[in-house]
Amino acid sequence: MSVNLAQGEQLPGIREASLFKALKKEEKKQARKNWCSGMLYVLPSIALFAIFVIYPFIRTIIQSFFLSDNRGFLTLFVGLQNYIDLFQDPVYLQSLWQTIIYTLITVPLTIIIALFLAVLASSNVKGAGIFNTIFSSTMGISVAAGSVFWNFLFHPTVGLLNKIINAFGGSNVGWLTDPKIALVSVSLVSVWMNIGFSYLVLMGGMKNIDKSYYESVEIVGGGFFYRLRKVTIPLISPSLFFVFVTSIIGAFQSFGVIDMLTQGGPMNGTNLLVYGLYEEAFVNYQYGSATAQGVVLFLIIFVISMLQTKLTERWVTYQ
Repeated sequence: MSVNLAQGEQLPGIREASLFKALKKEEKKQARKNWCSGMLYVLPSIALFAIFVIYPFIRTIIQSFFLSDNRGFLTLFVGLQNYIDLFQDPVYLQSLWQTIIYTLITVPLTIIIALFLAVLASSNVKGAGIFNTIFSSTMGISVAAGSVFWNFLFHPTVGLLNKIINAFGGSNVGWLTDPKIALVSVSLVSVWMNIGFSYLVLMGGMKNIDKSYYESVEIVGGGFFYRLRKVTIPLISPSLFFVFVTSIIGAFQSFGVIDMLTQGGPMNGTNLLVYGLYEEAFVNYQYGSATAQGVVLFLIIFVISMLQTKLTERWVTYQ
């Protein structure tokens, strides 16, 4: 059977296929145009990220395989020797262990105290706004100012803490001069400085809890600790987990308090990882070893973050 077509006329199926092809071509052209427009908007951010994050990160990794002079210029390729020397250095191993101890002291104490204050402030008590201001006030205090305040409290002869101890017949305590207790003293200062942030995050989580959950607990006769264990903690677990993660990362990166109060002393008793890295780079001018320490610190924090992310599904409850 034959079909007679006028000159230039196409079959309906061929005409539809041509139209579909033209539309697809136009869509691809528009998609490319939209992609280019979007890239123009984000290009400044990408450039800044590449200059100030990606490039220093790559350079740090490369430099960790070299020895360098006191100006930071690479002089001799040594491969993994910087890393080998690092884990054979007793001072570095001591700082690693002390950082772990410091983290184990500061993180649980900060979270427990902040949680207690948040529960206290969220209860039906008068002056809750005053509690919020007082409990979060440490966020407005710089590390330098807070360290000066605590340095005065810890002073071995005229410090307020030793004055109180002397009033009860005790002898002066070397809060920052005794290697056995200096790390604990610095840890307590860090807890005090970090409570404000943790308190605000946990308080924000509690404000989002539906009051009907607490009413249900009251109906079944549940007490304070039952309500805390079965309602409050599970429902603020996203906020609690966020505080937990940021507190651990912050503890491993702690520098300001150490620098202001003890400079890593006495007898390297408060020499944490970041302060040791700073000394290696800007006091000893051993940039190769310092960058190796930086890479190891990055890997430690990365592994901890990945482990915490894996545990999110088990620990975190969403309403």
